[in-house]
Amino acid sequence: MAAEDLIGAERAGRKAAKSLRGRGAASNPRNRFEPITVEHDEEPPPDVIPTRYLVDGSKTVIASNSSPDVGFDISINPYRGCEHGCIYCYARPTHEYFGLSAGLDFESVIFAKKDAPEQLRKELRARSFKPQVIALSGVTDPYQPIEKKLEITRGCLEVLAEARCPVGVITKNALVLRDIDILRRLAEHRAVSVALSITTLDGELARKLEPRASHPLKRIEAIAKLREAGILAGVMTAPIIPAITDHEIPALLEAAAQAGALFAGYTVIRLPYAIEHLFKEWLENHFPDRAAKVLARLREMRGGDKLNDPRFGTRMRGEGIWADQIRALFKMHVRRLGLDGRTESLQLSAASFRPPADLSPGVQLGLFGS
Repeated sequence: MAAEDLIGAERAGRKAAKSLRGRGAASNPRNRFEPITVEHDEEPPPDVIPTRYLVDGSKTVIASNSSPDVGFDISINPYRGCEHGCIYCYARPTHEYFGLSAGLDFESVIFAKKDAPEQLRKELRARSFKPQVIALSGVTDPYQPIEKKLEITRGCLEVLAEARCPVGVITKNALVLRDIDILRRLAEHRAVSVALSITTLDGELARKLEPRASHPLKRIEAIAKLREAGILAGVMTAPIIPAITDHEIPALLEAAAQAGALFAGYTVIRLPYAIEHLFKEWLENHFPDRAAKVLARLREMRGGDKLNDPRFGTRMRGEGIWADQIRALFKMHVRRLGLDGRTESLQLSAASFRPPADLSPGVQLGLFGS
């Protein structure tokens, strides 16, 4: 079947929902865990969908990871859901565990772990905790818009700095610069690195792909300011989207290097579960002229007959001629620009770790002689 026929077949029987202002997704696809769905005959959704914030009552904050291809063993995620609205976000299906959708619900219903700093303090004090690098965060962005008000991520960083516990931060938001005072304290013990995730340098494309993330040039500027402050910083060109952003690899890496980036990494877009539907819908809304080409390339990178491959080792990079081409292009420019990050000076250290103070109520009163 020709590429044009493929996209035609995928469009058959359904009409894409229109894109919404300030949102990446255009609809709420069915939750894969819900056996029954109800469709109402009603007015179309409003052009602007407000964000709701709910309290997350999780009793633990450090999560373990068993995947061999994400680069960390434990992580902290102060929020569930992400208002940045990145259409490609692999975390979207996690909202389905709460009876919500991976679509608009994921970016408009945000769960905040308001007690995360206190929980983190307890977990770092536990005898069972093994000092090691913690990722902040491994699923949703720790610096999404509501963080400016709630400061949960900042609170977690305060605890990590007190404990001198190494942390690797990854974000799409220049708001990370707000916490440069804490990051400096961690840097004194070689205990922090920050990766700015940048998908494209094109501001208009970024607005469509990741509508509430910082402008790409603001993220480049953030790398420069972090480096000026003596903080290890780099770039994640993630995800790379064939026929949409892959041509930007050289320019993006060049801009990051000029800003002082010390390392670079990449992933290729993957489309698990409902993200496949959402991404197709996004293509139809924003790039109908090349939707067939994009999907055809993705299939070729996933074995030729599917859009997603969950296997460890290939899910982040793909395979085949197009995956090899992206890998070679990325590797060549990383070497040319000195962004391979393989020097010992870039390795984070847990050597200075110390358990944070016990701030439980009884202990606090004791400090004041009560």
